[in-house]
Amino acid sequence: MIKLVPSRLACLLIAAWLPLQASAGILEDDEARKAILDLRAKVDNIARDLSGRLDNKADKSATLDMLNQHEQTMSEIAKLRGQIEVLANEVAKAQNAQRTLYADLDARMKKLEPQQTTIDGQAAAVLPSEKQAYDAAMTTFQSGDYKAAAAALQDFVKRYPESAYAANAQYWLGNAYYAQRDYKKAIAAQEVVTTTYAGSPKAADAMLNMATSYAELKDLARAKKTLQQLVSKFPGTPAAQSAKDRLAVLK
Repeated sequence: MIKLVPSRLACLLIAAWLPLQASAGILEDDEARKAILDLRAKVDNIARDLSGRLDNKADKSATLDMLNQHEQTMSEIAKLRGQIEVLANEVAKAQNAQRTLYADLDARMKKLEPQQTTIDGQAAAVLPSEKQAYDAAMTTFQSGDYKAAAAALQDFVKRYPESAYAANAQYWLGNAYYAQRDYKKAIAAQEVVTTTYAGSPKAADAMLNMATSYAELKDLARAKKTLQQLVSKFPGTPAAQSAKDRLAVLK
């Protein structure tokens, strides 16, 4: 007579049950957890039914029937385990896609966040787009294409009038006009530096460049007056010293 020991069958069920717990532990998705809990409930119901039948059936035919039921149970558990693995894979894929999305969003957000930099010895926060536009304009200036550089620098100060680079862009705009021998535009551009951006370290140099442009226009009276104002307004600067040297020559 074949006898099925309940404790042995319980061990088999526990052995089949443990992987379900391990697989479920890695899931964080609400729907996946719900599905796994439903599958666990099915296994619990099957196990309770099997245990109850073992308690109530003692003859050979009942035992054989229990063995058949056991095989069916193990088969169903295997199927349930496969379903859980499929769910786990789907959740893992969803989590990977979510991580990729978050990484992409984070990278995009950083492009919109101000970055710390140093301009003329002063700390400043600038947007990546500002720095990129300013650097591109200065690269054009340094290449000797002063007409294109002037257009780029003028566009920059229009787009970013409050930028920490604005004073520098306006200053180099004046230099770009000067390099093209457009001295009137050079004076006008540098005058903006001395008024709108009067606190910029470039203001003193802007006045010196204005005096130079006046001299190129043969307007020595305005050149001299600008140099005198420079010495008075920005004493102790290298530009003021250069202004003193030029005034000595103009006398």
